[in-house]
Amino acid sequence: MSKKIQVGFLLSYDYENLKKAIPPVYREADAIFIAEDMEYRTWSGEKFEVDQSFYDWIKQFDTEGKIQIYRDDFYIPELSAIENDTRERTMLSEKMGVGNWLIQVDADEYFIDFKKFVKTLRTYDSFLNNPEKTPVQIAGFLINMYKYTDDGLLYVDNPTKVLLATNYPKYTYARQNRKRIIYTDNLLMHECISRSEKELMTKLTNWGHSKDFDIEKYVEKWRSVNKENYKKKQDFFYLQPDGWKTLDYIDTKDLNEIKQQLNKNPKLHPSAIFLFKKNFGQYFKHLFK
Repeated sequence: MSKKIQVGFLLSYDYENLKKAIPPVYREADAIFIAEDMEYRTWSGEKFEVDQSFYDWIKQFDTEGKIQIYRDDFYIPELSAIENDTRERTMLSEKMGVGNWLIQVDADEYFIDFKKFVKTLRTYDSFLNNPEKTPVQIAGFLINMYKYTDDGLLYVDNPTKVLLATNYPKYTYARQNRKRIIYTDNLLMHECISRSEKELMTKLTNWGHSKDFDIEKYVEKWRSVNKENYKKKQDFFYLQPDGWKTLDYIDTKDLNEIKQQLNKNPKLHPSAIFLFKKNFGQYFKHLFK
């Protein structure tokens, strides 16, 4: 049976984050797939280990039998990290099955309201009738977490687009397939670089963008930012610094409270006019392609 809500995750060195990423989508998902390299290698070929307690957690948490581990050979030495990234995502979505909504969420991305996102997807179910002829991507917005302080969280105050779902997974670059994008008002927390320094270095040296910027210089700036001086600094993005121009601060570290505060902040939600303009432009851009 097609037209299911299939959610895929990638298992890597930050697998513990899946304990925060899976629960928000569990109830509304028809099935959840976790892609795991058969030899526990990152896209750069580095080895990592997964503690047995993680698999024990899956067995305990998965009360409805929705979660399955998809093991395969996801690392090709001749490919770059981003090429391995794209390849694994393609294989995962194909495993989940064309004819369904194929959602990919990274381990450090946490939906604020997945039920709302599913409701949004269902308004576009007609695109599942002939996916090859009408390929689309459904986008939401990430609120990027920058750094935890002793008693709170610094985050980027300008959400960024994230491609979340597609009906036809012919990816060309990570989750991008260069087809029509439908923008929606759905927010996720992205625990992007809000990690310990050791965890941050592991992430930056093993992901698809590891060769795209000066890691040491970037971490040096990250290390210097705190709740007292963040308003005096700017340009925090790792690839194009002005992509994350300024930060804001939440005076709590409780995940549920952070989600509530973010969701209540109207500045973090795209406006109806913005969504109309973006979707109008995308419609005509791909009308005759």
